[in-house]
Amino acid sequence: MTSQEIRQQFLDFFKSKEHLIVPSAPIVLKDDPTLMFSNSGMTQFKDYFLGYKEPKASRIADTQKCLRVSGKHNDLDDVGRDTYHHTMFEMLGNWSFGDYFKKEAISWAWELLTEVYGIPKENLYVTIFEGDEKENLERDNEAYNYWKEFISEDRIINGNKKDNFWEMGASGPCGPCSEIHVDLRSAEEKAKISGLELVNNDHPQVVEIWNLVFMQFNRKADGSLENLPAKHIDTGMGFERLCMALQHKESNYDTDVFTPLIAKVEELSGKKYTGILTDEKDIAIRVVVDHIRAVSFAIADGQLPSNGGAGYVIRRILRRAISYAYRFLDQKEPFLYQLVAVLQEQMGKFFPELEKQGTLVTEVIKSEEESFLRTIETGLIRVEKLIQQTISEGKKVLPTEEVFELYDTYGFPDDLTRIIAEEKGLTIDEAGFEQALNQQKQRSKADSAQKVYDWVTLEEKPENFVGYDKTESETYITRYRKVENKDGEFYQIVLSESPFYPEGGGQIGDKGVLENAAESFEVLETKKENGLIISLINGLPKDAGAVFYAKVNDSERRNSQANHSVTHLLHEALREVLGTHVEQKGSFVGPDYLRFDFSHFNKMTDEELKLVEDKVNAKIKDSIALQEFRSIPIQEALDRGAMALFGEKYGDNVRMIQFGTSMELCGGTHVKNTSEIGHFKLVSESSAAAGIRRIEAISADKADEYFKNLEKQITELSQLLKSKDVVRSIEKLIEENATLKSEVEAFKKEKAKGEIGDWKNAYEQKGDKLLLVKKTSLDAASVKDIVFQLKKEIPTSVTVILSDADGKPMITVGVSDDLASSYQAGTIVKDLAKEIQGGGGGNPGFATAGGKNLDGLENAYQKALNL
Repeated sequence: MTSQEIRQQFLDFFKSKEHLIVPSAPIVLKDDPTLMFSNSGMTQFKDYFLGYKEPKASRIADTQKCLRVSGKHNDLDDVGRDTYHHTMFEMLGNWSFGDYFKKEAISWAWELLTEVYGIPKENLYVTIFEGDEKENLERDNEAYNYWKEFISEDRIINGNKKDNFWEMGASGPCGPCSEIHVDLRSAEEKAKISGLELVNNDHPQVVEIWNLVFMQFNRKADGSLENLPAKHIDTGMGFERLCMALQHKESNYDTDVFTPLIAKVEELSGKKYTGILTDEKDIAIRVVVDHIRAVSFAIADGQLPSNGGAGYVIRRILRRAISYAYRFLDQKEPFLYQLVAVLQEQMGKFFPELEKQGTLVTEVIKSEEESFLRTIETGLIRVEKLIQQTISEGKKVLPTEEVFELYDTYGFPDDLTRIIAEEKGLTIDEAGFEQALNQQKQRSKADSAQKVYDWVTLEEKPENFVGYDKTESETYITRYRKVENKDGEFYQIVLSESPFYPEGGGQIGDKGVLENAAESFEVLETKKENGLIISLINGLPKDAGAVFYAKVNDSERRNSQANHSVTHLLHEALREVLGTHVEQKGSFVGPDYLRFDFSHFNKMTDEELKLVEDKVNAKIKDSIALQEFRSIPIQEALDRGAMALFGEKYGDNVRMIQFGTSMELCGGTHVKNTSEIGHFKLVSESSAAAGIRRIEAISADKADEYFKNLEKQITELSQLLKSKDVVRSIEKLIEENATLKSEVEAFKKEKAKGEIGDWKNAYEQKGDKLLLVKKTSLDAASVKDIVFQLKKEIPTSVTVILSDADGKPMITVGVSDDLASSYQAGTIVKDLAKEIQGGGGGNPGFATAGGKNLDGLENAYQKALNL
């Protein structure tokens, strides 16, 4: 049975049990403040469990892309070193939202595994929650009684809270769970030791494949538990492990989930995969085929590698793969990008984003490979220099600060530094490195750490967002909670009617005020969390239940929505000018400017930029009225021609924004007519990543300011130049400046000629050699000319010139050709440069160095005399 058949049978089975089959949500999370990535199958259903949204059906099934590389759920370091841990994996799941519970979940799981998939019953074990006295939680006898209808009681194992009580996080829905484990060992192995002793003991052939979570509690912020108003089912089955069981393999990597990728790596690298766990070559191949999946899906879902946040995690995974390929597969040139096509062939049917975004994924990975391979080469030079320095000092341990700097600043893998050091008989301070790493993490946590208290609910009522229609509203607080961070004490509030737009879709959240006759509070930011629109204020009202007046900062909102509407017009203009391959890949919309990232593989020409700018301004001038469709079926919107962005999560009903022929799915605020935008000015176009270009622009008030400032500058220039024809006057100045420069250069050359004559007579006899050490204020070019002239005319000589042209110290050294085997100009200049806190180099006959310390020239002079 192939992996594609296994996946399809799961979905078909639960469809027959009246489950709605839904697509996988994006692996990258954009609107969840607690998570960067989907790390479990239930992530996309959090709002349903928390009661913030109504599910589209009470029974749902799917396969969800998941990523576990940071935080509590972190499998990164295990990947490649065993048979079953992965960064990106699929989680098959079935869900009940207040419908069926333990009985059905258990019986259907058993039916699917034993009757549909045909796993021998004697190979299965199950665990149940044994209870916890501290939490006052009893043993899950309900699950036990259902299980014993299918499996002998001696194969039902009590599990502790760590293994058999599932929690979403520090707070939120939770409950006991039953894990299903499969024993894949041979009959001979089973005869030696019972599988009962190996469950949950990290045995590679006795593994958990399915977890049935019975959601019945809510963990509050203070740690206490309360019953949920409705009971839910949340199950997750590891697809890769299931394939291992059904394809009778001993490793996930031996299944057809990975074998096509492994075959491609073998073809490209010339290395044969043997499946040995301790073989570094095989570890590297497992790392590569695992990591290429994680990185490809993340990029396809809109997360590009970068130096911060989720982008940093993706870059780290990719660089780990590149590093392993470099070290153990001898891949010194980019090659990972060639695996993307194989992945598309394997998974494109179920995950169409791989097909749609394949070119972008390939180009981004290739570019990252090229960049990091250069980093590795540079790092190797730095490591070698560090090793030589350590050996020269008679030490055996590389200095921790430098090793950490290589890792933290230059992205050079610490384990690669370790391997190279060991080859030279040296080590790195493992404890010191870990300490430095932990200190950095603690600093990062301290910067972002905040304590969030439980909600105080004043009224159980869903809030109403009125910000599309008005920027002021009479309202009251329905719930609030205290938040403490490094900046002080604040309060997050939820309003019965909120005009404040919550950050999302690239647009920043609204600011403003909340006030009544008695009090006034500044609204510092507005975000959305678990379906709630939350505004942050700088205090707590004395009467939290009083009626307030909420006012959005009108000028900031007006400029933000002008910029947001511009992104739609810009998107359409780019597609008209560059082609329909252009797709939005990110944006920032604020009151001061907009940033728009889009897929395109070449720098835009000046003509293209001008054409795009003109097209946008033409649409502004046409005064196109906004057509807004608040809630229409997503398919209807797509049929009308609306743009849907990959990586975004859309519901069954969507909001569509239309300005003429521009139609996009969007939740942001917009102008009522394009004429309100005023003018669009493109400020810059640059590269954001491989295959991604970035435009920054302004509109509305900021565009007005731009042109007013431009007009003012031209007026001032006209007055300064005493001419209305500013351009011609500046051209004339440039011409005059060029003439003067030419005259100055001629003067310098004449002066230098005079110096040469004096310096020829100033050489001192040093044994059988001649030495000239001189100070001058001549510029670098003149000094260079003189030194080369002296090298030719004065044999067996060393010339050292110390200059302070333009207030900066510089040292120039020339060695005549007949002394080049005895004296190295580069070595001499490096030694002298220490005195001016500088550095430089060159060849044996000529070298220069610049520095920071002008006063050090005197010491350098004395040092040169003693050569």
